[in-house]
Amino acid sequence: MIPLARRITAVCALGAALAACGTAGPARPAPAKSSVSASPSASRPPVLAPGPGGLTPVFEHGPRTLGKTVALTFDADMTADEGPRAAAGERFDNPGLIGTLRALKVPATIFMTGRWAEQYPDEARSLGADPQFEVANHSYSHYAFTSDCYGLPTVAPDKMRSDVERAYTAFRKAGLRKVLPYFRFPGGCYDRQALRALSGLGVTAIQWDVVSGDAFATDAGAVARQTLDGVKPGSVVIMHCTRSAAPTTEQVVRTVVPELRRQGYRFVKVSQLIGETGGHR
Repeated sequence: MIPLARRITAVCALGAALAACGTAGPARPAPAKSSVSASPSASRPPVLAPGPGGLTPVFEHGPRTLGKTVALTFDADMTADEGPRAAAGERFDNPGLIGTLRALKVPATIFMTGRWAEQYPDEARSLGADPQFEVANHSYSHYAFTSDCYGLPTVAPDKMRSDVERAYTAFRKAGLRKVLPYFRFPGGCYDRQALRALSGLGVTAIQWDVVSGDAFATDAGAVARQTLDGVKPGSVVIMHCTRSAAPTTEQVVRTVVPELRRQGYRFVKVSQLIGETGGHR
């Protein structure tokens, strides 16, 4: 990684709204070696089988040996207590970014908080209805599921499951008809207790193996270089769909997408990577 990576971790601690911007943080268990339990289809997206003891399975990247595929993911973050900031004019959405993805014909996976869907129901419905995108759960509150997670408030262990379920309720109220059974922990922070709390929900936890560093960044070129340096076949890249806290992301996408295509990469959704995984991971 370029030197900017060292600064990104420090910056992450400043922002509760977009905490998933670094790889440092609480210790996380290694993902369970799970197999795909469903095949890709319009009605039943692929998921990983539960880990030992029924623990929620974790997916970080697709197979490295099945071609040059990469999944761009975007967190639509808004915490439960940021309503007053939105009312005052702060924008937690990024229509320009979504328009760029559409213009470039880049499929993507959007991890959305329930609070974001409440704030931007028209945009949430538009994303959910567009076959170019797939929408997944990023919690309702964007509060952390572990302690010491980039300064985020913490969800109590007995409230973790209901926070995820509340997000699905918010999606339904916003008019989202299809939300995939994938969940991204706020800040990417989880431990065995968090995985156990979500057991039985049927979700696969989605992490990443490439940190773009777009959160709070002002140098789009540096973010693009860090992203390009990290991508490998099967990579999952984390970016953000929040204009006020990730203002360079649209410009980064305009740089990264054509360069990766020039290198022979094909853009896919997370569901496609999971579907390709099978016994290859």
